[in-house]
Amino acid sequence: MCGRFALTATPDQTAAFLGLGEIEDFPARYNIAPTQPILAVLSAGPREPGSNLPDRMAMLVRWGLIPAWVKDTRDFPLLFNARSEEAAGKASFKAAMRHRRALVPASGFYEWKKQPNGRKGQPYWVRPRQGGLVAFAALVETYAEPGGSEMDTGAILTTNANADLAGIHERMPVVIGPQDFARWLDCRNQEPRDVADLLRPADPGFFEAIPVSEAVNKVANSEPSIQERHVAPAAAAEPEKAKRRNPGASDDQMTLF
Repeated sequence: MCGRFALTATPDQTAAFLGLGEIEDFPARYNIAPTQPILAVLSAGPREPGSNLPDRMAMLVRWGLIPAWVKDTRDFPLLFNARSEEAAGKASFKAAMRHRRALVPASGFYEWKKQPNGRKGQPYWVRPRQGGLVAFAALVETYAEPGGSEMDTGAILTTNANADLAGIHERMPVVIGPQDFARWLDCRNQEPRDVADLLRPADPGFFEAIPVSEAVNKVANSEPSIQERHVAPAAAAEPEKAKRRNPGASDDQMTLF
């Protein structure tokens, strides 16, 4: 699952990473939530021979996809994630999966470790171990409202969590590597079955998970401090119990991964 993420890179860094021309200036965002606008990158379509225009375009979309066939959004759930294993066959996503695949740049995402009672537990800031940006696989759909106005909407694709993150949550966003950007975005020549191999968990060791405070739970909290390491008392007590069971364990064996 991906219910919160951050984009703290500069516009220039983001544009260079995604192979874009100049993009509008935007501030660092530390706690992006569903229904908020997010940056999505799509193929710009065919270009005339010799054109200097970039072959990718950036646009702002509402995070929460609304299929074109929805009549009343009040009766429709908020689709901010799409299961990658099912997207090509699901009525809500199959048109976008075929025609409007996108990339969403991020500096990382947040995940909450599930508790036995189903409640959210310790939150984690999950970021690339080597730093920099990642691009989540996404889908975009333009929804025409009854009044005639249009709204661009999007969802992030998820897959099974890799071994590093499975202990926190069973799902994680699909990450598309730079070497695969062109193939993922090429909806003219690459059908969903042709890019299915890209819908896989990130390699082990790619991400690191940092425990953070519950300040991230509130969307209004959007400062750099919400990404600082913080272990809730209950979570901190678990390694101590484990150490008592195994007195010879060293501190470096108590890390998450």
